[in-house]
Amino acid sequence: MTSAFGAATGVGSLPGTDPAEAVRLVLGELPDLPHLPELPGRGAGADMIGRSAALLVDLAVDLTPAGWRLVPRSGVDQRRAAEFLARDLDALHDLAEGYAGPFKVQAAGPFTLAASLERIRGERAVVDAGARRDLAQSLAEGVAAHVAAVGARLPGARVVVQLDEPSVPAVLEGGLPTASGFGRLPAVPAEQVEQELRAVVEVLPVPVVVHCCARRMPLGLFRAAGAAGLSFDLGLVQDLDAVGEAVDAGVHLLTGVVPGTDTTLPTAKATASRVQAWWRELGFPVEQLLSAVTLTPACGLAGASPSYARAAMTHVREAAKYLQPE
Repeated sequence: MTSAFGAATGVGSLPGTDPAEAVRLVLGELPDLPHLPELPGRGAGADMIGRSAALLVDLAVDLTPAGWRLVPRSGVDQRRAAEFLARDLDALHDLAEGYAGPFKVQAAGPFTLAASLERIRGERAVVDAGARRDLAQSLAEGVAAHVAAVGARLPGARVVVQLDEPSVPAVLEGGLPTASGFGRLPAVPAEQVEQELRAVVEVLPVPVVVHCCARRMPLGLFRAAGAAGLSFDLGLVQDLDAVGEAVDAGVHLLTGVVPGTDTTLPTAKATASRVQAWWRELGFPVEQLLSAVTLTPACGLAGASPSYARAAMTHVREAAKYLQPE
């Protein structure tokens, strides 16, 4: 039995600047669960925050020397981000027409987005509960529209949304630096993070995966917020109880098994053996592994060489073939 999510997929970003080449690569290497690639190498607006800003409804952002900032009116940077996304959707339509099966799209989650955008009067939006709420509502509406746009181009696809939340551990711990860099922003209570993330998840009309490749990722919080899937770096997971509770609750695991930057890869069989040993440590029957786990790189591949990015995708696809009962 194979997973309803697919046996292997990518996290999101790839090296390069050609959307058609990237879509073709993903469709060829990750046919069970292809995704719409992100290409930050194209420049401002193609990065994770700029790409997510292109999805915002009735909120404007612009790029300053200090980073992305909320502004009264949309400017050239947000329009450029929207143009990048439109080209990606055109490439998807041209190359994936007729595709049927699960298909993943990615966006920054509400807390990572709020942690990465400054308010007009300075300081990150994440410190302002009202700004967080407005951003979350705008993001949810925009991601839902993005899902509809992908569905219109791929009528046979079952779209899955991945919300990237690498900043959540720092948000919870009060670890984000202030704009000046000399202090730390106050922590946001876990119950508020869970509640506000759940509000976004519940608006989206498709299953939501929450991805976090930072240390101390709060898997239990993500599950409680309604995530249908949890995406993480296998090497950073310490709370096996939280993983086991997620599996018991029917939450799918997207498990990062190879680094996102160039390294010497083990054999695909060795990676599969590592995952099987981890699964046994969790205490679940090996027969359940294929339906509960999707293999991925540990994080996006934008910082990798093109040859390594292709090899990493091939690796997770091949390793998944070994996840059979011994």
